[in-house]
Amino acid sequence: MNVDELLRDALREQAADSASVPSGFADRVLAVRHRRRVRTIAGAAVATAAVVATAVAVPVLHSGGQDVRPASRMNQSDIIAHPDQSPPRDLIAAGDTALAAFSTYKKVGLPGRDAEMRRTFGLLNQKTGKYDRTTRWSWVDVAPGMRTAAVLEQRLPVDRIGLLDLITGKVERWIELDKGVGGVKFSPDGRKLLATTYSKSPDRLYWSHKMNVNGKNQPGPVASRTGFAVVDVASGKAGWHELPFWKDEMGWSPNARADLAFSHDGKLVYEQIPTAPGRIYYDLNGRKVATPAVEKHVTWAEAGLSPDGKLVGGDFAGQGDEIASAIVDPLSGRMITKVPGQQLLAWADNKRLIAWGCDPKKCRGKGEFHNQLLLLTIGSDKVVQLSDFRKASDDYPGRWTPQFTTR
Repeated sequence: MNVDELLRDALREQAADSASVPSGFADRVLAVRHRRRVRTIAGAAVATAAVVATAVAVPVLHSGGQDVRPASRMNQSDIIAHPDQSPPRDLIAAGDTALAAFSTYKKVGLPGRDAEMRRTFGLLNQKTGKYDRTTRWSWVDVAPGMRTAAVLEQRLPVDRIGLLDLITGKVERWIELDKGVGGVKFSPDGRKLLATTYSKSPDRLYWSHKMNVNGKNQPGPVASRTGFAVVDVASGKAGWHELPFWKDEMGWSPNARADLAFSHDGKLVYEQIPTAPGRIYYDLNGRKVATPAVEKHVTWAEAGLSPDGKLVGGDFAGQGDEIASAIVDPLSGRMITKVPGQQLLAWADNKRLIAWGCDPKKCRGKGEFHNQLLLLTIGSDKVVQLSDFRKASDDYPGRWTPQFTTR
């Protein structure tokens, strides 16, 4: 989410966070469990409600009598839902995907009438299976397998990336960079990190670039992206490539935060732009390349390609009062079917998706934001509630934004 989107949401709400490598650390970072897991299938789900049984495996004890496995492996149920929790307190998961973290934000005033968007994270604690609240980090991205998170300290841009163990809660290693980092993401296989670099904080708003919002001046964003670095997690070696901020024909850049992301197979990186073609792709050395055929029809919907690359989770496609999103053929762009979701977020497997869904009775106007996490199945009207409706709380002052990864 870029700073403009953060600011827009904040306005809506006003109106209605180099040590040596420990033994075995790299293996834990790179571990992505590809094997099929034996799970207890949760009870039957109906169109608007579901009762989900939580099955906890019998612990395997260490010689000292303590279970050393991640909490997400102790409970390998196909569906782990908490439809009474928002923001969630306990692990939420479906199929091969889990809610690894979530974040809220608030706008904080700074000297000189500047401001900054600061995040509070709910980060999965793999020892307890609960989401721990933290304001220590400005940015968090959780690796596939959910044993490690890449973290950035406050006061972006920073010159190092921390690798945080989600069982111990300690940073076990720092990766030093010679460029200022403002955002970081793991590759799909967890072996690389993509660090987007900036000369200024992408989360800061400057009075010198003020903008008029509803007749009132507000501090505005400043584009300052300098490029990106692809970091080998095991060795810490990084190669930086210059890539200034995208600009339109008039030389205008609409956002401050412009993090890059890996392609579906991790072989390319891309930036999302607000005009056609929607995405611009580069190789890992920063050279512009053609859009991969299989990603040609991937749009703004976060779900993107299915794990097997045969389907695309598309945009909202409801007609009239219908709440639905499209499932698209990746090569032709033809809509294959619809699923009853408002915004498609992540694939649970090749046939199921996690989505935001809003209350059918309150799905217009302001009620559009009264939504909850749902599990949808292609070719079925079955809907499983994974969380309660999204709202703010005393600990998390704002609507929460989920982050999913492979479990």
